[in-house]
Amino acid sequence: MMARRAGILVPLFSIPSSGSWGVGEIDDIVPMARWLEAAGQRLLQLLPINEMPPEETSPYSAVSAMAIDPQFISLGSLEDFAALGGERALEPELRAVLDGVRRAPLVDYRDVRRLKHTVLRRCFARFRDAEWARESARARALRTFIEEQAWWLDDYALFRALHAQYDELAWTDWPELLRTREAAALAEARRGLADDILYRQYLQWVAGSQWRRAREAARGVALFGDLPFMVSGDSADVWARQDEFRLDASIGVPPDAFSATGQDWGLPVYRWDVLAARDFDWLRHRARRNADLFDGYRVDHLVGFYRTYFRPHDGGEPQFTPPDPAAQTALGERVLGVLRESGAEITAEDLGLVPDFVRESLARLRVPGYKVLRWERHWQVDGQPFKDPVDYPAVAVATSGTHDTEPMAIWWEEAPRDEKAAVLAVPSIATRLTEDDRVRAPDATGLPHAVHEALVEVLYGSGADILILPIQDVFGWRDRINVPATPRDANWRWRLPWPVDRLLTEPTAMAVATQLEEWTRRYGR
Repeated sequence: MMARRAGILVPLFSIPSSGSWGVGEIDDIVPMARWLEAAGQRLLQLLPINEMPPEETSPYSAVSAMAIDPQFISLGSLEDFAALGGERALEPELRAVLDGVRRAPLVDYRDVRRLKHTVLRRCFARFRDAEWARESARARALRTFIEEQAWWLDDYALFRALHAQYDELAWTDWPELLRTREAAALAEARRGLADDILYRQYLQWVAGSQWRRAREAARGVALFGDLPFMVSGDSADVWARQDEFRLDASIGVPPDAFSATGQDWGLPVYRWDVLAARDFDWLRHRARRNADLFDGYRVDHLVGFYRTYFRPHDGGEPQFTPPDPAAQTALGERVLGVLRESGAEITAEDLGLVPDFVRESLARLRVPGYKVLRWERHWQVDGQPFKDPVDYPAVAVATSGTHDTEPMAIWWEEAPRDEKAAVLAVPSIATRLTEDDRVRAPDATGLPHAVHEALVEVLYGSGADILILPIQDVFGWRDRINVPATPRDANWRWRLPWPVDRLLTEPTAMAVATQLEEWTRRYGR
């Protein structure tokens, strides 16, 4: 039986400490875990940490399904940086950039990446000359890492080195012999780019070592990741496995609550027949890598693994693959079986337009799907009353929203009056409010404090064994992580209002932690 527990969703990029370089870093997981422990929380849910393209900010469009983004490396604990003199040795121009990204209210990806790339190059040069050339203990550790991780690291490091050599052009624009992975051309590239390949391997070794230490130091707080449905077409994985993907079409979703026209994500489409013939080995590799990094992970866009919605680039009609429910069920259950073989716990993001047979399949497999309070209603009943969270099934993840939804505070403000009244009529919510609260709340400006607390508390008391709340909803903040299908400058850039290493001394943060800890004890989480 799955233990009842509660946790918080917050992206890694959102939790920089006072010593971080403008973005949340791997070492920052540890102070975040300490605050979560104080709050009685046992789970930290992150968004994907895979390496993003140089100009990209969405963690759901990665250049690798396996590599950790080097922007998350903590330079403050990197031995090679210390050997170079640390921050004190930075020239004034770089120091000014560092001060700027630390003061910025949002993550400034361009300056963070440029700054870290410059300094990490210096760290690598120091390592290469002082350690690698002398076969030191650290050099032997990197060599062991390269050998053990060759199953994904070899293609990734060569891809990134080639990408840099060709000014970050997509691999589809590379010379033909490299584009088609002609063996002699690849061998020649490995020889010519040996130093840059070693640099990319060094970065992944550093990131992996820091991640392992942070995960161990997090102790009683489990780390959960997020497995994106797909990577970018311009990725090491697609380049290495071109026949497993359709590049003449792109995946997305049909029209839904987020978009009247549906969404086109511009990502390649799985050739499910080819993957099946190879026993889904790439998905098996992804599951293995996620299990190496996380205690569990959320499977993004779960319905896509049952039936993938895609649009042909030639203007043809959008369609699903596989085309029929029987084949879709068989595919989804096979994929979930592959993902579970790694041993990590999985949850399923089953939101949006999800057929009943998919939900029935998840229930049969006992894979927890999501129960988002604002969408859990008796849709076929007159008045469409909200479901009481106490009635949520045990095998489920209860939540108030996701990284794609507006925070609870904005949802409440923008909800029609009858929707607010219907929320307040839910028995477990009504009993936590005074009659005056219930009468005034639908017409109040903003989300009343009493209503906010009642909504959060009823989710702690819900029947779902897992509770994961976006950190914005825990604090009642209005900040958004992302607005789907919108090229919004603020997407994926939000940061905590305080450095994460100050949470345990910040009165507001500790007041919230005290309340969460009380609810955690009260409701057996």
